[in-house]
Order: sequence, then C-alpha cells, then structure tokens
Amino acid sequence: AVHKIASTYIKQGKFVSLFGGEHSVSIGSIRAFKENFKNLTVLQFDAHADLRKEYEESACNHACAVHEAQFTTNLVQIGIRSMDVEEKQYMKKENCFFSHQIQTNPNWMQEALSKITDTVFITIDLDVFDSSIMPSTGTPEPGGLNWFQVVDFIKLVVQNKNVVGFDIMELCPNKSNKGPDFLAAKLYYKILSYLFSK
Repeated sequence: AVHKIASTYIKQGKFVSLFGGEHSVSIGSIRAFKENFKNLTVLQFDAHADLRKEYEESACNHACAVHEAQFTTNLVQIGIRSMDVEEKQYMKKENCFFSHQIQTNPNWMQEALSKITDTVFITIDLDVFDSSIMPSTGTPEPGGLNWFQVVDFIKLVVQNKNVVGFDIMELCPNKSNKGPDFLAAKLYYKILSYLFSK
C-alpha cells in the first residue's frame, strides 16, 4: 500500500514525505522512489544497519528496512552502531559512516557527501539520535548523534544534491516525556525549510 500510494503522488509531481512508526514502512517508499528516479541514493540515518534479509520470518520488518535498497540503489548509511553478524555480508563498509567514526572524524560530512549521487531519498530512523535526546523509539541505542550533527549534514546534502523525498520513522511517544515528540516535529520542519528555501 505504501509503495502504491507513494508512487501515485510521485508520478503526479508531488514532493512526497512520510511519517511512520515502524521503519519497515520505508521498504515501500524506497521502492517507489527507485522506480521513479534514476541513479538514486538512499541516505539512511539510523542506529541499526537494517540489512537483514528476513527477521522473525518476515522480510517486511524494521530489521530489513534497507536490505532491498542495498541492491537496487546507492545506499549510504549514517550513525550505525548496532548490527547483527548476518548483516556484514550485505554492508558496503565504504558507504557506511559508523557513529564512533563520526565522533572522531572532523571531515566525515564531506567524505559522506562524496558518496552520494545527485538524486537522494533520505530515510531517518529517529534512533540515529543519542538516546539521551531521543529515548522515544522502539529500539534506542546509546552513543548516537546529536541534533546538530544530523541537521547540519542534512542541510549540506540539500544544498549540494537534489533531495526528491524523505521519511522520518520510529517515533514511539511517551506521555511523560514530550521532548522527543518536539524533536521529531522540529526535524520535519527543519528539513522542509532547507528544501524550500533553496
């Protein structure tokens, strides 16, 4: 359903952005963008590699969110800090910028930008952020990126590439902590402001 609806709006010339819960929503949207844009880069912000072929007897699982994209697009991964040994065979390490490397490499943004083709779809799993500022996700991980590392790189990408769509996934609201909800909303606002002020 996600694939069909996203593809319909893309073909109408609309700018498509998606909010989801579980990251498996991105499987359909990435497929739609791949079918409609040539030489597409999928820029993934995530704590987890999400490269499993199947998880819990399903290929439509958050752990499999970019498995297909690894073979059909130019996948660039940002902020990864958790993965299963099974995923190693699918990962292109030269296109993966691990969180611990980002913390110690002042040139990581330019290096990552050089891996990205002209046409980009951005998929953001909110657990890319450190769990101290984004605990409201399904699988929070310590050691993540901070606010400015994420938004500054997105701004750089928008300024230098053609971002054709994006999604924001894995917000799991907690009634006792509204901060992460506002972070997600502000992130959406920021991306739109970067895109439409070019």
